[in-house]
Amino acid sequence: MRYPRWAAVAVLAIISSAAVAKVPEDQAARLGVELTPVGAEAGPSADGVIPAWNGGVTRPPACFTGTGGRYCDPYPDDLPLFVITAKNAEQYREHLSAGQLALLQRNPDTYRMPVYSTRRSFANPPAEYAASRTNALNAELLANGEAIAGASLGVPFPIPSNGHEVIWNHKTRFRDVSVQRWRNQFAVAASGDYNRTRLREDVLFNYSRSDIEPADRGDVLLYLLQVVTDPERLAGSVVLIHETMNPLDQERRAWQYSPGQRRLRRAPNLAYDNPLVGADGLGTTDQNDMFNGAMDRYEWKLIGKQTLYVPANSYRLHDDRRRYPDIVQRNHLAQDLTRYELRRVWVVEATLRPNTIHQYRKRRFYVDEDGWQIRVVDVFDGRDHLWRVQEAHTVIAYDVPYELPICETVYDLQSNRYLVQALNNEDPETVAMPFDVDHFAPGSVSRLAKN
Repeated sequence: MRYPRWAAVAVLAIISSAAVAKVPEDQAARLGVELTPVGAEAGPSADGVIPAWNGGVTRPPACFTGTGGRYCDPYPDDLPLFVITAKNAEQYREHLSAGQLALLQRNPDTYRMPVYSTRRSFANPPAEYAASRTNALNAELLANGEAIAGASLGVPFPIPSNGHEVIWNHKTRFRDVSVQRWRNQFAVAASGDYNRTRLREDVLFNYSRSDIEPADRGDVLLYLLQVVTDPERLAGSVVLIHETMNPLDQERRAWQYSPGQRRLRRAPNLAYDNPLVGADGLGTTDQNDMFNGAMDRYEWKLIGKQTLYVPANSYRLHDDRRRYPDIVQRNHLAQDLTRYELRRVWVVEATLRPNTIHQYRKRRFYVDEDGWQIRVVDVFDGRDHLWRVQEAHTVIAYDVPYELPICETVYDLQSNRYLVQALNNEDPETVAMPFDVDHFAPGSVSRLAKN
């Protein structure tokens, strides 16, 4: 049973129709001084484990071969400082999420978290920094947090005051404006066997475009065209999404094409907790990119900040000398290929609203202060039991620069299965492609699908 969308809209309208206040000038003046241009604490932690931000990685290392080349490791000589296992996890409990502790306990002999020196590698183009300061003075939440106004290009809320703002920062974080990427998805059984789905995605991050005025951008946050190339039974399937800035006023526009039907059809079910294609029930639509889409089914609470061991600078995992069987193993990834660092993260808790439905009753998000990337999510079922754990492994695409997710996982603690997304080790690197809006028009996609 699904509750009608108008019911959620009506409730939100009653709760609040007012805008959330903007940041005053004296607060915005902190950006680029005591705060980084996108709102992180610029200085080191008191113990020095987290260093000061020095601008991040903005020049490719010598190992980078140029546009289209693999993003290689700028820290090749780094070695783990220590490794967290089930045996010593209690020593590091204060810097681990409940989900991470559960993964260690569930796989005591094999699950390891190699911890490296914290490298604050995050960087964005200067225009992104300038826009973030402008947004701090002008951006506001509307419709009880379901929409934003007065923001463009940069982080909308570099000095957040509530959970909605933190999640909006994640959804709008800068990524190369127009790209083509390959994403391999693996639904891994408890035995270690897996089903692989290979996808090509064309993406236009409309929000981040600097070639048009914000007023000409329309209501679309991003355009996504996804084509399945393998396995054969799914090959030729197409998903087209126009993600909107106000998903309650202008809901996500989505279409699906099936080779058997030979028709591009509207697909309003591509949202919330509807299952991902080829994921064997291990992931929901709104878990793509760690979280996406409307937030109206949850109450969002900003808990504050803490330090957490999170995946970051995952260049070893991204190495194209690694084959997929080297990475996707029984029960979990090949953890020796991962890299964890101590980072300051914003903690946001989302609790299901009364009289709404979602298979996840509660979710706790850990969002990196440096680039607003959701790093870890603890997911709870209807009985408030820990059910799933998400992690995002990223690298800095230093020739742009921006933070690029290269592997996302959803671990199911109850079935001991897991889902892997976004790997491209055996496929071309993510590259800029000059897509325009017409490329994502339903008519254009329909003709492409039939050819």
